[in-house]
Amino acid sequence: MTPQFLETVTTRANAQIDPSLHVWGFEITIYLFLGGIVAGIFILAAALELVSGARPLSRFLRPVPFAALALLSVGMLALWLDLEHRLWAWRFYAVFRPTSPMSWGAWILWLVYPVGLAWGLGSLGSEERGVLRRWVPGVLRSAFEGILAFADKRRRSILVAAVLVGTSLGLYTGLLLGTMPSRLAWNSAVLGPLFLASGVSTGAATLLLLRLDDAERKTLVRWDAIAIGVELVLIVLLFLGWATSGEAGRFAAHSFLGGPYTAVFWSLVVVMGLLVPLAMEFLESRRHLRFVVIVPVLILAGGLALRWILLAAGQASSFRLLP
Repeated sequence: MTPQFLETVTTRANAQIDPSLHVWGFEITIYLFLGGIVAGIFILAAALELVSGARPLSRFLRPVPFAALALLSVGMLALWLDLEHRLWAWRFYAVFRPTSPMSWGAWILWLVYPVGLAWGLGSLGSEERGVLRRWVPGVLRSAFEGILAFADKRRRSILVAAVLVGTSLGLYTGLLLGTMPSRLAWNSAVLGPLFLASGVSTGAATLLLLRLDDAERKTLVRWDAIAIGVELVLIVLLFLGWATSGEAGRFAAHSFLGGPYTAVFWSLVVVMGLLVPLAMEFLESRRHLRFVVIVPVLILAGGLALRWILLAAGQASSFRLLP
């Protein structure tokens, strides 16, 4: 009995193995996309205040931490819906496993909420705080005032924590895929930084959809252009890594260089989602031509396409047994 025969009988004939390794569906794409946006919002909105040393000039930035938590909750709902045993999801928090990327991710997601809540409460103005005070029951009012005082006193520390948590969340979404060597398109150390850079860019795009102060908008446009440039460099490094990884790397690269994902990757991700927005942001910075909606929409569409295509390509398989 040959090894090829054993492989055919015991593994490759099983459902969902050949010709496709598809396991994760659109729910994971939504989770990765929204998780990246939240990571970018945490990093950029907190960095704006750390750099300027003042509270947000635009009132639309004050509720941003709460909006980010709402987006993350939608993403976690999509992640939960993808689970096979949904009622056992709480077991992720029953133990911490340092060697498990999913364990790290579960606890990072948990840390986002208290940091975002403290950050958001500290961002509220006196009018918003007055409205909240009226809704807080009397027995909890002293605790609420204590939280507000803590959020004000430790404002800078909370902002630094928001940047660190956002960076961890952005890196985690890519590192989770990169720890699966059986998925050839994911088996790269570049995915973590790539997803982080993409998250910063999509987070900036989300913030640019708001009505911001001119100084805040100019800073975000500049930071977004840097993030797009880093993302393009990382994509080049991703392909260089595949090119130097032997047959497995060439197989992974083929999906994007003549394979089934070539057209959508280069048109939706590289051209529409990166190069065109980068050119428009350059024009906005140099020629003061403001593209209010189109640039953020293109960036968000490209970020969604990046995650969808990489998720699909990583699960696709056209391996055939050697004779």
